[in-house]
Amino acid sequence: MQAEIIAIGSELTNGEKLDTNSQWLSTELAAAGIATHFHTTIADNLDEIIDQLRLSASRSDLILITGGLGPTLDDLTRQAMAGLTGTDLVLDAESLAIIESMFLKRYREMPERNRIQAMFPEGAEPIKNEHGTAPGIWMTVPRDGGEGICHIAAMPGVPSEMKPMFFESVLPRLVRGTRIIRFARINCFGVGESKTEELLGDITSRGRDPEVGITAHEATITLRIKAMGESNDDCEQKISATYEQIRERLGDYIFGYEDEELEHVVVTLLNESKLSVATSECGTGGLLSYRLTEVAGSADCFKWGTVLARVDAFSADGALALAKSTRETQACDFGLAILLDLNQSWQDRENAPQAFVALASDNGAWVEEIGLTVNRAIAKSRISKAALDLLRRKLLKIER
Repeated sequence: MQAEIIAIGSELTNGEKLDTNSQWLSTELAAAGIATHFHTTIADNLDEIIDQLRLSASRSDLILITGGLGPTLDDLTRQAMAGLTGTDLVLDAESLAIIESMFLKRYREMPERNRIQAMFPEGAEPIKNEHGTAPGIWMTVPRDGGEGICHIAAMPGVPSEMKPMFFESVLPRLVRGTRIIRFARINCFGVGESKTEELLGDITSRGRDPEVGITAHEATITLRIKAMGESNDDCEQKISATYEQIRERLGDYIFGYEDEELEHVVVTLLNESKLSVATSECGTGGLLSYRLTEVAGSADCFKWGTVLARVDAFSADGALALAKSTRETQACDFGLAILLDLNQSWQDRENAPQAFVALASDNGAWVEEIGLTVNRAIAKSRISKAALDLLRRKLLKIER
């Protein structure tokens, strides 16, 4: 079964809101062995939605739609589905009674406009919504030329309504794939995207099973593994074997898996060793301490965070001195410091701001200079990660 997902709403196409529904649905379909081949986002335009539905129905076995089922004039999904099949909208008395009862429970009179939510393309089936007023719609249409059929499920755009509807009423209707699809992620820091691909070599080649893709976000490199197999065990074995191959080639550039960030790893290492850290940072607005304090258990190892507006010496020696004084004044095992110069011009890449990260402990002190050619927001994120990675490497006794 080949699927595609359509997200409807001008708030998505104009950037007011982010479409997270399509990502979530793709993951859930993959877990059922159903591959998603297309994502489409459409503004609230009836003719354009109908055109897209015709195209989608001609090439896919399953279409999942989110959004456009509300009572307002710009909610056009049901009208578009009727336009696709050339049918009228008809009132479903049972759905109307459910909607009216929901308003009664809230001690509110149902606006007349909400009747539209109980209307469905002729031949379609309502999907009960246990968490809102907008029922979903299930419909099956023949393919052009009479070869095969396409199943269409329209669901609310609100995730808290869409997700239970998918699990309870849509997923049970689907023909699951005979092959299971599983995903895994490996997170790396300290190596660029192109260098990562070079080190991995044939592991990222097209057509490989499992597939391995590379994405970069604010200096974190994520390797996305997609495995297909006859069972979960089959997929896990493929992922495990690929893990080993990647570890052999990337080594200590790997810091975590799945949703792990550098701060999670650092807090775990500190707590396991019963060690503590204090930070001082200039130019990051406190991002380093924010990252640490967002991790559960950080109160046991993170003792102090200082944000400086300026420093007297913007240099490697200045960063080292700040790391040492931070450790001494807070009586911690580690003092971690960041100096980021936000005052230099960002227009000339050759004169882009430089940054220093420094770490001090009773075993020594270390400083690294970071060259930055990115915008301010990304620079802050990258430099805070660089500081965390320096601490991670020293905790693990990794030398580069």
